[in-house]
Amino acid sequence: MGLLTAKIAIVTGASSGIGRAIARRFAVEGASVVIADTIETPLEGGPTTKEMIEHAGGTGFYVQTDIADWNAVDRMLQATIERFGRLDIMVNNAAIYTSTNLLETTPEQWAKVIGVNLTGFFYCCKRAVGQMLGQEPVNGVRGRIVNISSQHGMVACPGDFPYSVSKGGIVQMTRQIAIDHADDLIVCNAIAPGKIITGKPGIANDPDSLDYSRRRTPWPRLGQPDDVAGAALFLASDMSTYVTGVNLMVDGGWMAG
Repeated sequence: MGLLTAKIAIVTGASSGIGRAIARRFAVEGASVVIADTIETPLEGGPTTKEMIEHAGGTGFYVQTDIADWNAVDRMLQATIERFGRLDIMVNNAAIYTSTNLLETTPEQWAKVIGVNLTGFFYCCKRAVGQMLGQEPVNGVRGRIVNISSQHGMVACPGDFPYSVSKGGIVQMTRQIAIDHADDLIVCNAIAPGKIITGKPGIANDPDSLDYSRRRTPWPRLGQPDDVAGAALFLASDMSTYVTGVNLMVDGGWMAG
């Protein structure tokens, strides 16, 4: 018996990176996983998340989803319920960034980042909680939400104003949902990763950025997607029922320094 046997989970941004690792870990632990992403092809290359889950004997279900679009989120939830009958775990992971400071950020860039990283999380949480409220509790819980925030929701992200602001909003959104829906038996927590090496191309793997992260991180290596997946598994399982409203640091000690 896995920790998530017979559970139904949605993971946004699950085609690549951290979301991919979470989806695979959940499937190994017995969950049926809905892979919600704008594209199915992983940014780091290789087989799709669905293919990897099924190759390992699990159940994966891809639904093309732009979380910044309410109608797309609604369709994704409907497809999940039609396929599996309920929703136990909602993992909000999909995110974008611009690497621009306040003066460099255009109104269009601001709207796009906030549209995905904050409004998109709002849409997914709203739709998930609406579904969970109509479900019978299992082991005292109607459903669980895990929001992927960032250590840059608590400390500034140098040179990326909209990203950092959006991540701070996610931390507060998590607390708000946890308090407002505790009586409804809905658990809501966040995970704040430090520097995680995902294999995706782009500025995240810029040598200067990696050097900065290594200097900031006390642990003698940078993070891997599986480090976040382990924390997500804990918060998604019955091990953490009395943990709600928490922003769990997975950062190699970054925020302790």
